Amino acid sequence: MSAPLIGTHNGHFHADEALAVYLLRMLPAYRDSSLVRTRDPSKLDQCHTVVDVHGKYSANANLFDHHQREFNTTFPGHETKLSSAGLVYLHFGRDIIAQVTGLPKDSEDADALYEKLYDCFVEAFDANDNGISPYDTVQLTKSGIEKRFDDSGYSLASVVNRYNRHYEDDAEKSPEQLRLEEDQRFLKASTFVGEQFFEELQDKWKAWLPARKLVELSFVNRKEYDEQGRIMVLSEGMPWADHLYQLEKASGESSQNQVLYVLFPESQEADSKWRIRAVSKENAGFTNRKDLPDAWKGIRDEELDKISGVPGCVFVHASGFIGGNKTFDGALQMAQKALST
Repeated sequence: MSAPLIGTHNGHFHADEALAVYLLRMLPAYRDSSLVRTRDPSKLDQCHTVVDVHGKYSANANLFDHHQREFNTTFPGHETKLSSAGLVYLHFGRDIIAQVTGLPKDSEDADALYEKLYDCFVEAFDANDNGISPYDTVQLTKSGIEKRFDDSGYSLASVVNRYNRHYEDDAEKSPEQLRLEEDQRFLKASTFVGEQFFEELQDKWKAWLPARKLVELSFVNRKEYDEQGRIMVLSEGMPWADHLYQLEKASGESSQNQVLYVLFPESQEADSKWRIRAVSKENAGFTNRKDLPDAWKGIRDEELDKISGVPGCVFVHASGFIGGNKTFDGALQMAQKALST
């Protein structure tokens, strides 16, 4: 039995259909599927599954376009209108996660990954294709806030857009050759964004998901190191920030008892150095709840020992978001002193 034929539009391509096609091909049913790129309705009608074109959305008919005037479908609990990437993820995401991880599709862990992958990866594709900014641009303008630098070339969408470009002389090329070259560029873009999705899934499955219970244990025990619970100690490096924010919200404690510094070893070796990390404000990038002291910033080794009064110091970053000490006791002293500075 031949694999189902996938259709999408030809011409200038975007990140959303590039990801949508890759997501489908992560499933056994579509692994060997051919791809047709066209806007010809008669050819699209011959496809088993169509994404980002054809003016129709019907999961039962495997039609996943989002350009219709009346289209307003969103991912549960979100306000961002879906693109073709979000539509495919909405209907096939759980199957993809089960296929990659081996987790039961209806398990609690699979559900957590399904939600997290949309939050941290897929939603940005939907927003980008629908012209939705992460911030209210009107309010930003009213506030007089301007960007410090141009980051327009830094996103996955900008990378995909580069694959549209070519600078060869096409005068001698046949329409068929031009079509083939465009299709090849699309497939490169699809592979690029798809591999990023796969790596994100791997990270959330193998690192973020197991970290939940470990961070919870450390959160429960945090008042061993500061009576207000402002220092949390982890047994190893792990993705802790998301879990910490959720645990704090669930605890109902006041902001005065928020964790300000997180300690963790650089490795699992017995003599490992330790890191001290200032906790960022949620959704605020590099803005911390409390930096490490200004006097420590950009200082290293013995000079830092003298300024801080703590032996064994290794460094404090110039921006004050992270530092290091040769021992756990030293890192803990740095955190405790930073609280009162």
